[in-house]
Amino acid sequence: MKKVIIIGVLALGLTLFAQEITHESLVINIEIPVRVYQGKTFIDNLTINDFEVFEDGVLQKIEAVYLVKKTNIERREENKRFAPKTARYFYLLFEVNEYTARMGKAVDYFIHNVLFSGDNLTIVTPMKTYRMKLEVLETVPREEVANQLKGILRRDALQGSAEYRGAISDLTGLAKTLSSESTSMDEPGVDEFRGLALDESLSLYGDLLNKLENLRSVDQKKLLDFAEFLKNKEGQKYVFLFYQREFIPQLEQRVIDQYISGNQQRQDIVFALSELFGIRKRDVSIDIDKLKQTYADSSVSIHFLFFSKPPQMIPGVHMEESSEDIFNAFREVAVATGGFLHSSSNPVALFKDAVEASDNYYLVYYSPLNFKKDGQFKQIKVRVKDKNFKVTHRSGYFAN
Repeated sequence: MKKVIIIGVLALGLTLFAQEITHESLVINIEIPVRVYQGKTFIDNLTINDFEVFEDGVLQKIEAVYLVKKTNIERREENKRFAPKTARYFYLLFEVNEYTARMGKAVDYFIHNVLFSGDNLTIVTPMKTYRMKLEVLETVPREEVANQLKGILRRDALQGSAEYRGAISDLTGLAKTLSSESTSMDEPGVDEFRGLALDESLSLYGDLLNKLENLRSVDQKKLLDFAEFLKNKEGQKYVFLFYQREFIPQLEQRVIDQYISGNQQRQDIVFALSELFGIRKRDVSIDIDKLKQTYADSSVSIHFLFFSKPPQMIPGVHMEESSEDIFNAFREVAVATGGFLHSSSNPVALFKDAVEASDNYYLVYYSPLNFKKDGQFKQIKVRVKDKNFKVTHRSGYFAN
């Protein structure tokens, strides 16, 4: 099963709805979910006069501001009346190689403390996409719902990432073998690879690395299709991407140096050692700017939750971080959508922080001055006058 980022694009074909409500006169209204913090505290006492909105650097006239907590409009100030949609759509995406107990606790927390009756929930695992029926929470105990979801996640993580885990296991065994051969250490789990010539071991290691690269591909079209699907949803949309950090077994430099010293007459081996155990960086062949703009245009909050358990400790081998490139890409997408991003070994803590960051927000509406339907991406900047608050929001929209 190929491990593809954002697995399983959701079905399209729904009635189109855009956050940009277009009229025949080409006067449109832009909706911006805005969150304002002092430290970690959400500021909930701001008024319409506290906000400024700039589009492509030009100050705009704010038409209305609504304070929303969860799904309730707590306060409204209107120069022009709107009908904000506060229905919540949750998407939990699990890009994971194995199921962990802490992952299950994150699911428990969400079902018992976050999900309301009437909320929409979609879960994407390494195998399939699942949608929860709206009436489930009214007819099924939450404990049972949580247990079913954990069972699905455990099964799909096991099945969907089996090939990936197998490749990592083979790489680890091969690295142990190479390390024990050069350091005379007796490492367990290496019998399968003992007896291979050094050039055969290095060739096999390279093949396994290439296999991993193919299994960890990033499909830009699916990412963009998913953003378009989300844009067509009427309401507030939250994507929580649980991404399990990746580690690749690499020989320690002292072990590599021993092999190079003992094989000076074999330049093919010296070259292979340098290529295989040098600094590796995945080629993420996606247009980051296009991805950022498309998700910002969809008015969806992307929360990137990057977690892991401690890497395995192996004498002569170190586990090299191999997902910083993915982290950097999705970090930019999260920022562009006003979302939350963080890294921790505890997915429950990450999830709680991200959910709390989503619960409270302002909906700010404005009508762009001299709007032109030119298809260009319009940059949005929201600030609070005379205050040094942290303000998060989507970065803009396409004028189409």
